Amino acid sequence: MQKMDKTEVSIIIPVYNEAQTIGDIVGKTRSLYPDFEIIVINDGSTDDTGQVAKDAGAIVYTHPNNIGNGAAIKSGIRIASGDILVFMDGDGQHEPEEIKKFIEEFPDNDMVVGARPKGHQASWGRAVGNRIFNWLASYVAKFSVQDLTSGFRAIKSEIAHNLLYLLPNTYSYPTTLTLGVLRSGKSLKYIPINTRKRNMGKSKIKIFRDGLKFFMIITKICALYSPLRIFLPVSFFMFVLGLSYYLYTFFMWDRFTNMSALLFTTSIIVFMMGLISEQICLMRFERSEGDKLF
Repeated sequence: MQKMDKTEVSIIIPVYNEAQTIGDIVGKTRSLYPDFEIIVINDGSTDDTGQVAKDAGAIVYTHPNNIGNGAAIKSGIRIASGDILVFMDGDGQHEPEEIKKFIEEFPDNDMVVGARPKGHQASWGRAVGNRIFNWLASYVAKFSVQDLTSGFRAIKSEIAHNLLYLLPNTYSYPTTLTLGVLRSGKSLKYIPINTRKRNMGKSKIKIFRDGLKFFMIITKICALYSPLRIFLPVSFFMFVLGLSYYLYTFFMWDRFTNMSALLFTTSIIVFMMGLISEQICLMRFERSEGDKLF
């Protein structure tokens, strides 16, 4: 692909078999923002998605196989030339008119995320799941996360490139991006957006399969940026369990058992591992920040 001229904003749209919607999305976006770079990442579609997007005026980059939504986003980040990157879905849920609201929040913020209205989920199970993950992410990031999995967002290009190595190839890239930005000390702002029902088909996200992935990603990011947020609760739980068991055995049989000793020892070991992990994180970030200065 030829080197593209530097533009202020690049709009990245990952798609898979969205031939019936992508043309209207690209055309509408092009008419609203003629100076913006519009990149469609065709993730191994088996229909005419790529050609339709190209005919509508987008720069099309095609994966030979279907790798995943996150992989498409990573390809878009690598080839985009804008200072600000806007991510949106190609299934018609996001409204191009709202992109200007995101751009207006820069450069004061490092990333801006569209918060979907309550009740937009297709099922109560997904609504409950999203609420749980929002709470868990808020605990990890020490920030009120309103919509962890929203794919409609804008971010400074430099920050996106710095977090590129963390992004998975699946639909859970918004989770990683959100936590990576927050735990790196960058600023994030949520703005309300409107969403429409999918024009075609059903969501490809599965509650249990992808829910487990979201949980593992949250845990991984927490361990990477703030390990004590994981180790400390586990250590405290083991200590309380050991203390409870000790009090039970003491009042019942006037004994201090090996199990109580094991639980207390495990609590101390887990806590010390958390402290060591925290120090490793601090040294890693100090080294990476020092490298940027030179």
